[in-house]
Amino acid sequence: MSDGNLPDGLHRDTLALRVAIERSQHGEHSEALYLTSGFVQPDAETAARRFAGTEAGFTYGRTSSPTVTSFEQRLAAMEGTEAAIGASTGMGAILMMCMGLLKSGDHVICSQSMFGSTLALIGREFGKFGVETTFVSQTEVGEWRAALRPTTKLLFAETPTNPLTDVCDIAALADLAHSVGALLAVDNCFCSPALQRPVEFGADLVIHSGTKYLDGQGRVMAGAICGPARLIVDVFGPIVRTGGMTLSPFSAWVVLKGLETLGIRMQAQSANALAVARWLEAQAGVSRVYYPGLASHPQHELAMRQQSGVGGAVLSFDLGGNSAEAARARAFHVIDSTRVVSIATNLGDTKTIITHPGTTSHGRLSEAQRQAAGIGQGLIRLAVGLDHIDDLKADLLRGLDSLK
Repeated sequence: MSDGNLPDGLHRDTLALRVAIERSQHGEHSEALYLTSGFVQPDAETAARRFAGTEAGFTYGRTSSPTVTSFEQRLAAMEGTEAAIGASTGMGAILMMCMGLLKSGDHVICSQSMFGSTLALIGREFGKFGVETTFVSQTEVGEWRAALRPTTKLLFAETPTNPLTDVCDIAALADLAHSVGALLAVDNCFCSPALQRPVEFGADLVIHSGTKYLDGQGRVMAGAICGPARLIVDVFGPIVRTGGMTLSPFSAWVVLKGLETLGIRMQAQSANALAVARWLEAQAGVSRVYYPGLASHPQHELAMRQQSGVGGAVLSFDLGGNSAEAARARAFHVIDSTRVVSIATNLGDTKTIITHPGTTSHGRLSEAQRQAAGIGQGLIRLAVGLDHIDDLKADLLRGLDSLK
């Protein structure tokens, strides 16, 4: 039993509440959680058809489950794509994408400002299997164009980036990809479909770490790919079944509940982030603030067009320093002086999180890679939550005041 026959044209906030509610015979209002590794078949013939894929139905938990399917259908509706497929983590989703699309001799163009683990996975691990990758500037479309080859199969960017919030021109990159028969994938982790839908600008695939804003409270690991059914069903589906990067029903259920409040959380956290960013720009100890919602951001106008006029909830700020060691000491001092915000590497939580990218999320990169990405030792990332804005300012000021 499901909530079928929903009218067309519903807002994303309503889709987040109403799409793909599969109720049991008991008619529960909240989505049911199906915790089972296997599914009983009515007879051998039906089992044979379902395992062969000629008849719809659930067979084994590694393939899918009603709860995971509900999550996939709801996220696809919110992103405006034909389909979606869940994964155990965001990195698992990227692994699935690369395994499905790439082979030896293929070429990838990737933003050099991507998340550190993404750079390592594509550049190092897939390099072992003969996949070539060119890393280019996030924002210079000319570098992407110059990197195109006849063997280019994939262009991949996240926007905004982690942690410097660089924004790429999705439509321009989509045109480049399609000009050579390649696909454009966009990591939409920072914005979520509440603020940005990359397919509206021509992207083919949308990647998510459901661990972040989709869940919203730091409870589970989850990932997903959204895109056309021909890729989701025929290319990525077999990889999940055989590779085992399956999203668990419990994690899918948690993220389903997170999606219900995604819109209102993103608006509130983004408003807090804008207030903090404006305040940080006025602090004497801060040399620069990186936040798309600020007029000082190099891609501010582009970000406002792509992100529904909202800057998101992640910002970074640089404290400078006469040397890398001095800059790191200043950053560590500010971080260690906080008493309210959490020192952690996650983001997307309702609790504000502070971290030092140069020694955490991007700590495994070489110094050359960090410099290419613009990540210095004085940089601090702040993933702003729902803490009261006055408390956040006072918490940061404990460390900033002593730097003057």
